[in-house]
Order: sequence, then C-alpha cells, then structure tokens
Amino acid sequence: MALMSLTSEVNGMGLNTPPTPLLAYDDHIAPRGKLVFGVGFGALLFVPLFKSLTGLPPYMGILLGLGVIWILTDVIHYDDLERQNLKLPHALSRIDSQGALFFLGILLAMSSLDAAGILKVIANYLDAHIANVELIASIIGVVSAIIDNVPLVAATMGMYDLSRFPQDSEFWQLISFCAGTGGSMLITGSAAGVAFMSMEKVNFFWYFRKVSGFAFAGFTAGIVTYLAVHNLPL
Repeated sequence: MALMSLTSEVNGMGLNTPPTPLLAYDDHIAPRGKLVFGVGFGALLFVPLFKSLTGLPPYMGILLGLGVIWILTDVIHYDDLERQNLKLPHALSRIDSQGALFFLGILLAMSSLDAAGILKVIANYLDAHIANVELIASIIGVVSAIIDNVPLVAATMGMYDLSRFPQDSEFWQLISFCAGTGGSMLITGSAAGVAFMSMEKVNFFWYFRKVSGFAFAGFTAGIVTYLAVHNLPL
C-alpha cells in the first residue's frame, strides 16, 4: 500500500511542474520539524539494535523507521492542505525512487534465496568442483558482466559466511575487485553502465566494440597484479 501510494502521488506530478520547495512558507523550520528530525535520527540509531534483537537484515530496520516517519508526517500534516509537500511521499518523489526500489528488490530476493538454502547449495557446488577461491572470484567477475554486479555480490555474501572467509580476507578483496571491474566488461553489467547507455544514447554493440576489450584487459591485469603482489615473499 505504501508503494502504491508513493507511485500514485509521484505519477500525479506533471513533468513540467516545477518542484515545490520543502519549506513552502519561509526559511524557518516547519512545525514539529525538530520532532521529525529527531525521530529520523533515532530510527537510524535504532538499526543496529533492531538487527541484534531480531536477527533481521539492517535494511529491514531502515524500512521500519521509514514507515514510522511516513505515519508521523501524515499525522502531523493531515488537515493542512498547504503543507502536503512536507509529507514523506513528496520527499521520496525528489529522489531516484526507481533505483532505490531496484536495490530493495535485490536485497529481498537474495534474502529469500539465502533463507531457502539455495545460496549454500551453490556455494557447496562451487567448492566441490572448483576448489580454488581465486578462480571462483574470477568466475564471479566474468558472470557480473552478464548479470548486474549488485545482486551477484549480494548472492556471494549469502553463499559464504565470515566464519570461513573473515572480513578483509583475500577472497572478499578479490570479489570486490572482480565484481566491480567485471561488471564493466559489458554495458549491461552494472547500474552505472545502464545509466551511461541511457544518458549518452550509447548502444550495446558500440560499447562492446569500443570498450569491452579494454575493460577485459584491465580486469585480467588487475587480477594478475593482485595475485602477484599478494603472493610475493616478504
């Protein structure tokens, strides 16, 4: 219902309608603005506590805080038609809501796969058939050129836990590098590439001819350099 409300309010705004300033009357803070600010700041501080109490991912705590602020602003400005621009849907209309919903969908999908045990099955399959972690990271980097690197990294985080690969270990460093640079080998491999294609009117085949070769060369050279430096005797 919240997403439907957001969509309806955003779609109702004309493309040629200038954005309404958040503070419509003057430069002073809006009525009960300190309350909204305090609740929002408290919601951010509540996220670690929410995770420790429930065991749910942090973004679920952020969504809970967002819902509380949504209800609060609706209650405060319920009868004031001149301050509808201070409600949360109007504030959300000023950000890239499509991108936010895209990443939210990715996180929810990866959490579902993790809860179902599918990511662990994939990890066990890779361990059984490809024992080399450097090769696994390289394969993930190549696959990220086809599948967006964000869901791929999210899936990898669900496949391997910190008890096996501690924080800042070689595996996670390679995953960060391979997925980040591997996603640039094809223009559809990253959100930045898709945005570039939309803004500059670049098609897939132009990028493949002009850029993909250099991106692959940089990807390969980076992996070789990292492994060489990491394995140098001290």
